[in-house]
Amino acid sequence: MNFLTSALDSLYSADYATPVGGPRMVLLILLLAFILGHVVAWVYMWTHAGLSYSRMFAGSLLVLPALVSLFMMLVASNAFIALGMLAVFTMIRFRNVLKDTRDTTFILWSLVEGLGVGTQHFAMALLGGLAIAAIFLYLRFTYFGARHHYDVIVSLEWHEGTDSPEALRAVLRRHSARVQLASQHELEGDRLNISYRLLLRDPARGRELLADLRSMPGVELPTLYHREDESEL
Repeated sequence: MNFLTSALDSLYSADYATPVGGPRMVLLILLLAFILGHVVAWVYMWTHAGLSYSRMFAGSLLVLPALVSLFMMLVASNAFIALGMLAVFTMIRFRNVLKDTRDTTFILWSLVEGLGVGTQHFAMALLGGLAIAAIFLYLRFTYFGARHHYDVIVSLEWHEGTDSPEALRAVLRRHSARVQLASQHELEGDRLNISYRLLLRDPARGRELLADLRSMPGVELPTLYHREDESEL
């Protein structure tokens, strides 16, 4: 352990324009950023409403504080490095749109690592790279950001005045252990577009739920989406 600590200190002291604090301070900053990233991601998970929830986006919220902290430590010693990094961002153009926010996070990680090596902050680039890699492995093995509180989403159009909304919820409760209203939008006339999140009592009997909904007066175009089919906007 003493040998590893001495090796880190020696490597860190050889960095160009090394910030004060040493490798222990770098690891402490990254650890604190990792903890605060959990707070940001958990608040996003608990407060998100609608149909566009993304587990990858929640994971990116956890990684970004550590990435930004590493970047700020690299540029803290020299303002010209920050200007150079800004120039790198302005020169980069992507021909394809990155739909997955995690892909963008990996590109940022590559840029920060290149910045660390190019400015001769070798130890900080190494420590930061290992720390960010450990965070991504943590996301992979813990399945961080997943929300398994429901199995399917039911979307339908409802004509107001044809039947009581309580009758619709009674049908949903008969097939589901948990029912949660996901979204409700007004359409032309007296119609509503309604979506519910459901935890089915028996996931294999989804067709029976659709059949019961189609037989109800006032219900049109009922559609069942499984959790893995949920769109990420």
